[in-house]
Amino acid sequence: MRRRALSAGLLVLLACAPGCGLKSGSPLVDDVRPGSLGQGLPLKGASLTVTSKSFSEQIILGSMIGLVFKAAGAEVLDRTNIQGSIGAREAVKSGAADAMYEYTGTAWITYLGHDEPIADPMEQWRAVRDADLRNGITWLRPSTLDNTYALAISRDKNRPYGLRTLSDVAALSRRDPKAVTLCVENEFASRDDGLPGMEKAYGMDLPSANIRKMDTGIIYTQIAKPGSCLLGEVYTTDGRIASLDLQVMEDDKRFFPNYDAAPVVNSEALERWPAIRSLLDPLSEKLTTDVGRELNAKVDVEGEDPHEVAKEWLVKEGFIRAG
Repeated sequence: MRRRALSAGLLVLLACAPGCGLKSGSPLVDDVRPGSLGQGLPLKGASLTVTSKSFSEQIILGSMIGLVFKAAGAEVLDRTNIQGSIGAREAVKSGAADAMYEYTGTAWITYLGHDEPIADPMEQWRAVRDADLRNGITWLRPSTLDNTYALAISRDKNRPYGLRTLSDVAALSRRDPKAVTLCVENEFASRDDGLPGMEKAYGMDLPSANIRKMDTGIIYTQIAKPGSCLLGEVYTTDGRIASLDLQVMEDDKRFFPNYDAAPVVNSEALERWPAIRSLLDPLSEKLTTDVGRELNAKVDVEGEDPHEVAKEWLVKEGFIRAG
């Protein structure tokens, strides 16, 4: 889902002026105070704009940045929920927005045009950081919230097999070719960094009859449904993983690219307001794949507002105080 949207957005980029896709925003009016972050109001006098892409996780992360800036004394314009990935990035690049969370794999492969990901997460981040400096974008310290591809299985279906890793799945497919059936979306089934590449990396050769293609939204329920696919394609931070009691297979050969979330900041804004770094580094340190999954579930499964989910988590963690 993430990468399909990016491919469409990349086409838009070719015809876009800086700031393309950015909608009119509204000021953050939340009454928030410093917690462990923002003591001494280091952003007092600043007027900053935050942005994000349009899916739940991105809106949550963008709202977090805005609320932390607000607690630190800044006036904040909320321009989260931008349609198309390119629009949000171009806004930060041009200075129309000051900060957002972006994914290392997205930048490396889609924006910077590399074919091969870098296996080590920190090396991937360093490479993206160094390359994007020339674009006027500064990457701050990354989180371990990794929104990448994975295969998952329901706990009930896994009881006879005890699968934990993709190597376990490959071994089962060789031992019992009929056992491993997969539910996947069309794009994953055809991309080199999707199913074909995964089969090659792990030594699988699944019969075409074992691959069932469908929309992403249906896959999660099909994985959980008795009598359907044994495993299915998921995104690692999706909230439905926990709500449907799915088990994610470890990518033990590190085939799938790292999509670690990290703050990206307009370099001129960071130079003017260097406190942004010390405000966002502790936030990123607390963000993990499990945290992303938990917060996404509140929005996508329980129907809560992403801005409120972000605020509640920041208050619970003591980063800011309400009222």
